[in-house]
Amino acid sequence: MLEAPLQININNTPYTVVMRTPGDDKELIRGLLYAEDIYKKQKNISIEVVKSEKDFSTILNVTIPLNELGSGYLNKRTLLSVSSCGICGKQELKDLNVKGSTLSYNQNKKLNSVLESVPNMFLTMKKRQYVFEKTGGSHACAIFNERQELLTIKEDIGRHNAVDKCVGDLIQQKKLKESRYMLVSGRVSYEIVSKAFLAKIPVIVAVSACSSLAVDFAKEFGIALIGFSREANMTIYSNLEAIT
Repeated sequence: MLEAPLQININNTPYTVVMRTPGDDKELIRGLLYAEDIYKKQKNISIEVVKSEKDFSTILNVTIPLNELGSGYLNKRTLLSVSSCGICGKQELKDLNVKGSTLSYNQNKKLNSVLESVPNMFLTMKKRQYVFEKTGGSHACAIFNERQELLTIKEDIGRHNAVDKCVGDLIQQKKLKESRYMLVSGRVSYEIVSKAFLAKIPVIVAVSACSSLAVDFAKEFGIALIGFSREANMTIYSNLEAIT
């Protein structure tokens, strides 16, 4: 299972180093910049290769007009962001705060069929986990629309990287607003919930457990959080009203 560093430069200045599975690097960057409130606009930006080694170590430079840099750019990551944890580069506890209005639901478009559709959505995701099939070492994230149609699926050694790749892919496709369900192959941490919230995805479904902080934040954010999804069995941790 490949794991290699990706250095992200912003306007030719090093910003952070992310440990990731090579592939979909531009999508990873778009998703990460979105989640970090550095660049949330839908228009395309220049992402160019500065250096690429045979061991897949890569440096990419992102060009963003200074007047379009979000407030998150001021909170520079000074530490390595490893594949197992996406918050390792935060400097202070206050940097973990996520701001925004609680997600609300259109009463005329309740997410009625999610419980019945979960097994089929996971089956769709599993059929496309090509890296996991070969290595057994990758995580996956898949995002579906309101009709339970697959919008994107990405794999990575890091759970949060797979989420960033999916969000970045949908930003580039201009389909992020169609997102309704985020499925993840492992457990759900605080950061995955925060990334879903910032992308305005109201339902997260996980194969495995959800951390206590993930549950607390899901309740606060208005996200329906579901874990231990195995065939017809699952545990609903928060906001049942969003899916009934």
